[in-house]
Amino acid sequence: MVNAAVAARLEALAITDHDTLAGYDRAEPLARSAGLDLVCGIEISTRFHGRSVHLLGYFVNQPPSAEFRAWLRELHKSRRDRNLRLIERLRSLGVDITIEEVEAKGRSMTGRPHFARVLVEKGYVTTLDMAFEEYLDESAKGYVQRREVPMREGIERVLAGGGIPSLAHPIRVGRRVERGARNGNELDGWVAEMRDMGLRALEVFHSDHRPEDVERYLELARRMDLAVTGGSDFHGANKPRIELGRGYEGNLNIPRSVLDDLRAM
Repeated sequence: MVNAAVAARLEALAITDHDTLAGYDRAEPLARSAGLDLVCGIEISTRFHGRSVHLLGYFVNQPPSAEFRAWLRELHKSRRDRNLRLIERLRSLGVDITIEEVEAKGRSMTGRPHFARVLVEKGYVTTLDMAFEEYLDESAKGYVQRREVPMREGIERVLAGGGIPSLAHPIRVGRRVERGARNGNELDGWVAEMRDMGLRALEVFHSDHRPEDVERYLELARRMDLAVTGGSDFHGANKPRIELGRGYEGNLNIPRSVLDDLRAM
């Protein structure tokens, strides 16, 4: 990741893995040697109004507290419990799969993308997208719910740990809200609720966001008095069309001022 960021001429890199800081911890000395500004981050799956919503936490001036790290270890335990239940669910559907096969792909932070890779390798599906569509997405036949912390708890934990909580990829949240929308303002209402819980920022820049989406979320952030964050949501081979720092087919260019403004907070 550090080498790729330097090769892409990025000034800064934020590592925001789900529920772990292990990647940041390993990258920090490498980034320091390379002269790369490395930002400690996290992505947490939360529950809000009965739906899964992702929350980002950015620790822009110092690493998170020991208490925050201890809380993440508890989330890690719940992740493995879900993986074991997912194995049982898939086996009940006739899929011959073991936890050892999946953990060989994901090691200590095994998740659904690693299940998808095993499903492709064993011939149950032909692509990673198909693995999610048929078995792993929330609406798929193999899906198993994991423990997701309430949004309020996630925000409070990030704040107490010294971080800035930001709503991740709001366009995905908006799509879910608007399926049952009556007047098109439901997303605004959700963001206002989160702000009242302590949300400090909105991910305006993202690989899924078109120029008109960026404008919409910039305006929403201004109206809600929220800071702006951004990221490519790079997932390596799991999302091969997303480039680190450049997004989907080069649609992303996050200005340095975004990070500077976060640090000024």
